[in-house]
Amino acid sequence: MAASRHPTPMDPAARSLTRFAWLSIAAAVATIGLKVTAYALTGSVGLLSDALESVVNLAAAAMTLAMLALAARPPDEEHPHGHTKAEYFASGVEGALILLAAVLIGWTAVERLRGPRPIEQAGLGLAISTLAAGVNWAVARVLYRAGRRHHSIALEADAHHLMTDVWTSAAVLAGVGLVAASGWQRLDPLVALGVAVNIVWTGVQLVRRSALGLLDSALAEGERRALQAVLDRHQGPALRFHALRTRQAGARRFVTLHVLVPGDWTVRAGHERVEEIERDIRAAVPNVTVLTHLEALDDPSSFEDEELDRRPVPAAHD
Repeated sequence: MAASRHPTPMDPAARSLTRFAWLSIAAAVATIGLKVTAYALTGSVGLLSDALESVVNLAAAAMTLAMLALAARPPDEEHPHGHTKAEYFASGVEGALILLAAVLIGWTAVERLRGPRPIEQAGLGLAISTLAAGVNWAVARVLYRAGRRHHSIALEADAHHLMTDVWTSAAVLAGVGLVAASGWQRLDPLVALGVAVNIVWTGVQLVRRSALGLLDSALAEGERRALQAVLDRHQGPALRFHALRTRQAGARRFVTLHVLVPGDWTVRAGHERVEEIERDIRAAVPNVTVLTHLEALDDPSSFEDEELDRRPVPAAHD
């Protein structure tokens, strides 16, 4: 059946996350202006590399905004589990952009190593770049707290990206200051090369985390422990569990399991116990959707579907 053509409204809680993406965009625009000004004053390739990374920040923030808006759309007929995996695309693209920035910084630094240039007006350039780093640090802290609070990998990725920019700026500022003090011009591009190598690690980690999310990774270890504690509390001689599976899609968690109870229990008794288990799981694991399947302990067929693919039942022979 085709999905409805009417526009899908955005979830109010998720809509609030987009304001953090707008904050990131505003910070990127401001820091680009500051860093380009610092580069124009000094001619430092280190400061140019810092400005290039801020351009990447702007592109990444725009991607984050788009994916947060998509992830906030509620389930529809074509996407019954929602759109929360869109956040992994934002995180993956952000990691790829970081790697691209590293390549551009490295290329610029090598060119400057071949033809060193003196740094001019270092004091004013350093002051402007320090202000830009302060803006990024403040915004990164806000985004990281929001990402952790709302379980948003896209906001966390953006926060890590901005913090990478902060450390980049710190290294560049130190390098430019040393060049101004020592007069050794090649130190400037060497610092830029060090910056490029450093941010590669952040980019690789973001791409890896996004890929794992798209591959339906299990819940984080702490959440799995909390889930298991709930099951241990309920499990006993008359109640067992199997076929437990977990996965996460952006901020949403999914838990499926089979609940085995005595075959002579009434439907009402089994349903009430399952409702209690699901309620406790939702209390222990945030943003979780729980799907349970009730089975009879004394029915052999209940143990034929513990794996992802159910074992075929042998055909009856005359």
